[in-house]
Amino acid sequence: MNILVLMVDQLTGTLFPDGPADWLHTPNLKRLAQRSVRFANCYTGSPLCAPARASFMSGQLPSVTGVYDNAAEFPSDIPTFAHHLRRAGYYTCLSGKMHFAGPDQLHGFEERLTTDIYPADFGWTPDYRKPGERIEWWYHNIGSVTGAGVAEITNQLEFDDEVAFQARAKLYDLARRHNARPWCLTVSFTHPHDPYVARQKYWDLYEDCTHLLPEVPAIPYEQHDPHSKRIFDANDWHNFKIREEDIRRSRRAYFANISYLDDKIGEILDVLEKTEQEATILFLSDHGDMLGEHGLWFKMSMLEGSSRVPMMISAPNLTPGKIDTPVSTIDVCPTLTDLAGIRAEDVVPWTDGTSLLGVAQGKIKRGPVAIEYAAEASISPIVALRDGQYKYVRCASDPELLFDLETDPHEMSNLAQDPAFATVLEQMRALVDARWNLDRFDKEVRQSQARRWIVYEALRNGTYYPWDYQPSKNASERFMRNHMDLNDVEAKQRFPRGK
Repeated sequence: MNILVLMVDQLTGTLFPDGPADWLHTPNLKRLAQRSVRFANCYTGSPLCAPARASFMSGQLPSVTGVYDNAAEFPSDIPTFAHHLRRAGYYTCLSGKMHFAGPDQLHGFEERLTTDIYPADFGWTPDYRKPGERIEWWYHNIGSVTGAGVAEITNQLEFDDEVAFQARAKLYDLARRHNARPWCLTVSFTHPHDPYVARQKYWDLYEDCTHLLPEVPAIPYEQHDPHSKRIFDANDWHNFKIREEDIRRSRRAYFANISYLDDKIGEILDVLEKTEQEATILFLSDHGDMLGEHGLWFKMSMLEGSSRVPMMISAPNLTPGKIDTPVSTIDVCPTLTDLAGIRAEDVVPWTDGTSLLGVAQGKIKRGPVAIEYAAEASISPIVALRDGQYKYVRCASDPELLFDLETDPHEMSNLAQDPAFATVLEQMRALVDARWNLDRFDKEVRQSQARRWIVYEALRNGTYYPWDYQPSKNASERFMRNHMDLNDVEAKQRFPRGK
């Protein structure tokens, strides 16, 4: 079975209670949802781009991959789903973003159709030795909120237009069957990631939207937990004044960009249908966005808006429906290999995830879902577990957090000091103690950061050789050239051939 992975960036799962929320203008995603298994409680491996994506591809958390932040190298010897599928005979291809840091810009993909939107070097490395330091030239800031609005072209729109174009062209190419292997095409967009700027046609869809203000208004800075305060500081909130109109415009642009993505995904699915190619389709995001809930924006938080993501799978052997069991993006790797018929024993040693085929069919009980964070706005690693209705957050530098998501879906009440939940707290503590050595985790993060700062500063001296991916096209093998037979070219490149 061919596999099409549709990945978006920073799309919160809170807008996908059972597929896209009814009020979102997303006809293509809603049609896809109707024929998909919809995981209503899927969590990222880490609420930041590069660590989340390394976890999604490998089925391992950052403490294993070493991809702690947006500038940590993804080691080439860690198998990804692209390696497993390619080893089994698949053609593997990526169009779009994956935020690989380091000289390996493929990680099992046989071909990349575009460059990445973010740098591949170590320049975005945080430094636990300098707590509270803001690196002005690359840290997020609230300017994305105060500057929200409309534009017909932006850095990100230009990127995603190209991602969709290249993906459609590749699907037509695959339909012509020059390569007999099954394929796995991963199409990875950068929207609806901030900045919150959208095209007018999509902006207009949400003129009368009743969801332009957060359900939980901004909470005073002093009342937040320590990590949330650090997120505020990392986002330079002191130097910006957010008006209610800024919030409305930011959320409106975010929703508009979801509709933009829906159009792009619809174009891709249309090519798939027109070329009569069958494929398992996976839709997901790397992490979420707080969207002003609690006053927080962007990601980096263990709260639901940031850590929960949409995930839907449409496959011939899966009955469509909603699954409430908490799952993880680290489950993608074993799920795709299971769908491809790859032997579990060839995959299991290299992943901590669980194949979601068994979960969807009610045959497997998924254990507690783990999340890790060790990047900007943290001063030591933060870990979390979602187990049943509870979410527990632990950091050596901060007080514990315990939420009952069944009775408190907006995570307003920390139960860690409530005697009525002492037993639950002890159970969650035991699960964390069994899974993590936080002292060792902290030491490994600090060593990685220190090494990378030395390497980055060294490589910026003298001749600089960038690791950024450079897509190559062999023009001599495209269209018509004199070493080709014209009749043969016309026949091979036509689809369908006999109509």
